[in-house]
Amino acid sequence: MAIVVGVRFKEAGKVYNFDPIGLDFELGEKVVVETARGIECGEVAAEPADVPESEIVKPLKKIIRKATKEDIAKLEENKKKEAEALEICEKKIEKHGLGMKLVDVEYTLDGSKILFYFTADGRVDFRELVKDLAGVFHTRIELRQIGVRDEAKMLGGLGICGRPFCCSTYIDDLQSVSISIKMAKEQGLSLNPTKISGTCGRLMCCLKYEQESYEHLLRVTPKVGAIVNTREGKGVVSDVNLLTGMLKVTLDRNPNAAPISVHRHDVNIIKDTKIKVEKAELEALKGIE
Repeated sequence: MAIVVGVRFKEAGKVYNFDPIGLDFELGEKVVVETARGIECGEVAAEPADVPESEIVKPLKKIIRKATKEDIAKLEENKKKEAEALEICEKKIEKHGLGMKLVDVEYTLDGSKILFYFTADGRVDFRELVKDLAGVFHTRIELRQIGVRDEAKMLGGLGICGRPFCCSTYIDDLQSVSISIKMAKEQGLSLNPTKISGTCGRLMCCLKYEQESYEHLLRVTPKVGAIVNTREGKGVVSDVNLLTGMLKVTLDRNPNAAPISVHRHDVNIIKDTKIKVEKAELEALKGIE
């Protein structure tokens, strides 16, 4: 076991573990740490706690110090400089005629590096741009290409539900969406791309929220095509409402009659089926993965 403290650098950003060097920290307290990007100022998101060694990403870096008034002032100054750097870089991109969209700019706390985040359809040769920017700012320059989901997380906005993006306000680490198509099908959602894509054009992150509940319901509820026994005889499930537990069952003894409605608690499963995502469905949704 080792004692670690969780630190995040952006609102709803990923929480990283650091060695608290024997100090006590409170939630929301500003701390100065060294990261792969340089010296940064973050916020305590998880108080010191014992964590198994197996869960720690090594090497575990130490917190340098609690943020001072000077550190906080420097942080505010950097925010103003980031806005200026964004404007300068956009003009330089236009000057060089590069097919890229600048999304965000970040200064490290000590000003030893400036990171420019951008999106582009493909690879971009930005070597001349880096030289140009280094000549203006006289510090290390790093350009980092990001995806549209990261762009949405950085910029924020309103989702189709009318609320702020989950990724910019709640989700601290973007999950892989490779299983989202299966989740959508298990939740009984339409596989129409316009129905299950977020503002960023990718599969909605919020599909993950209720998946655990749906997985439980799928374990205890017969699926469409399942063979079940009811009080009125054996039949095949033709429709399922997972949330209410109501099933429509076509009875073997009268297949041309309207299906009967019955609750999942009132049937015995003889043979269940599995929910599968067909190749054609995957192909149709390939663009939003």
